[in-house]
Order: sequence, then structure tokens, then C-alpha cells
Amino acid sequence: MSDETPQAPKGDRIAKMLSRAGLASRRDAERMIAEGRVRVNGAPIDSPALNVTPADRITVDGKPVEAPQPARLWLYHKPSGLVTSARDEKGRETVFDTLPEDLPRVMSVGRLDLTSEGLLLLTNDGGLKRRLELPSTGWMRRYRVRVKGSPSEDRLAELRAGITVEGVDYQPMEVRFDRVQGANSWLTVAIREGKNREIRRAMDAIGATVLRLIRISYGPFQLGTLESGAVEEVRPRILREQLGQGLLPEAEAPRQVRRGPRKPSAKDAAKLAAKSGPGKAPRSPNAPSSKVKPSGGRTFRSKTAASGPAGERGAPAAGKGAGPGDRKRGGPGGKPGPSGRRGPRRDG
Repeated sequence: MSDETPQAPKGDRIAKMLSRAGLASRRDAERMIAEGRVRVNGAPIDSPALNVTPADRITVDGKPVEAPQPARLWLYHKPSGLVTSARDEKGRETVFDTLPEDLPRVMSVGRLDLTSEGLLLLTNDGGLKRRLELPSTGWMRRYRVRVKGSPSEDRLAELRAGITVEGVDYQPMEVRFDRVQGANSWLTVAIREGKNREIRRAMDAIGATVLRLIRISYGPFQLGTLESGAVEEVRPRILREQLGQGLLPEAEAPRQVRRGPRKPSAKDAAKLAAKSGPGKAPRSPNAPSSKVKPSGGRTFRSKTAASGPAGERGAPAAGKGAGPGDRKRGGPGGKPGPSGRRGPRRDG
């Protein structure tokens, strides 16, 4: 009998790898495997526990699966009327139907209801998605809410203390009354759990029907002035700073490799001189171009993006019951915030 300790299997489980590659959540990956849609080295598999390595050839529906890419995160301003799912049984338009074509395959961090709007985080990494969704992460989700009527402070106090609706317990909410607008009122509500239709059901329980629901922040990430339908990538450096190693053990933030400028050869210099013409100084091939955008903080325009700045028609303007922390993305004192932009910011 051998005294050697058996070695742990190499590689990662296939379901985990598919999730990391941004193809599906682990649960969806397990379903795809059960349906016989996944093959490893040409053979169909039936177990999500199978370990695979980068040397294995993996296909889903006959299409090769690329190796997982570094974790990336995008801020998306979801318009009302879109379903937050890859497919909809009723044939309604989904968030993913309207995303820019040059955006890689992504999945949403949590969901927003059909008629809800505002900040929705998108990522290419299933491990990161799962971590950001967990209540144990402790991140606040902050919303501006327009309700019918004007709820009293006594009724709002019920939400602040925690409320039970139809047998479902909801944790205490942060609720601030902003202002009255005609027959309606605007509130700012913050929650940590994000249960299905949590705010709507809690408001119904105190007699305040929700007419509009706008998510304005998710943890440290702010909606700010991102226009409706637009997508903006969070810069890699900001992603590392905001998430840290505690939230990125599997999905490592992308590393930035810095290289020094390449010295132009004699041949390059001759070409530059010829293009410059008389009286023009040749431009170094390493000189910055005003057309080049940074790799982080890029804003993508979706198929349904609004033509002007994002407006919250009827919502309280920044500074009018909104609170100083809900105005723009950015760090305090004008320092870059989670999205890489400048301006005052308050973590939610």
C-alpha cells in the first residue's frame, strides 16, 4: 500500500470555468451541462464537477470557449421597460438586446425590475458577480423613489425598524423624505439585501405605492450623470482600489503593464520627415494623440442611449433633497471616483 497522499485534481471545475468565462452563472452552467450542450475534448459531459485545465478544448453549442479574461466591471444606466435577463419567456426586450455590439459578453450583478431604472453593474466574470451580489459584502443599494401620496414619519419609521410583508422579513432600511411634488412624494431609500421587489412591497405595506424607482448607487459605484442607456467601464485601477483582494480572490483585477516608449528607428524618422512636408516638425510615433481614449473609463453607447445627458425627469435635483453624496460619480474633493471621473462622491 502506498503511503503517498493523493494529490488534488488539477484545474478548475467546468461549471466554475464557464462562469469565469462570462458564459453563464454556475447554476446556468450546470443546466447547460445537464442538457448536453457542453463538450470537453470533443466528448459530451454530464457532471459540473469535472475538472478542466487550459489544455482542454471546451465547446458550448459547438462554439469554442475562450480562456477566462481578467475581471472587468461596467456601469450601465438601465432604462425603464427592459427585462434584466438573457432571455424572456414573454419575448420582451432585454437589457442584453440593447447593449453596444463592441461590448464583450457580460452578465448583470443582481437585477432591476422591468419598470425600475438606474444603475446596473455588468461584469464579464461570474466569480465577481457572485461576490458583489452577496448581502455579506455589506454594500448599500441606494434608490430615489417616487411614491403616491405623502407617507407619514410614523409609517416610514416602520421601514427603518424592519418590516415583515406576507411572511417575508425585510431588514431595516435607510429612508429619507426628500420633498413633495404635487400629489406625490420623493424619498431616498437604501437597502443591503436587495430581495425581489423589496422596496415596492415594503412601500405597499405602508400604503405608499411606488410610481418610479431609480437606483442611484451600488456600493461605492454611482450613477451620476451617466445618460440613460449608456455603458461606462470602470478603470482597472479604480476597480482594484474599490474591490481589493477580499472581493477579487478568484477574479483578479486586470494588471496594467507599463512599457517605456519605443525609440524610433532611422527608417521611422525618414518616413515621418517625408510625411511632415516642408516647414513642419515631424511628430514622434510615441507622442499622444487626442483621438486615443484611455483603456479604462470608456463610455459605450447602447442602441437605446438617450441623445442628451441622463435626466431624472420629476426627480429632485442634486442638492434638493438628494443629499450631497448623490450628485456625481467621483471622489471627495474632486478626486477620481470609482468610475474614474472627478467630482464629489459619497459611498452608498
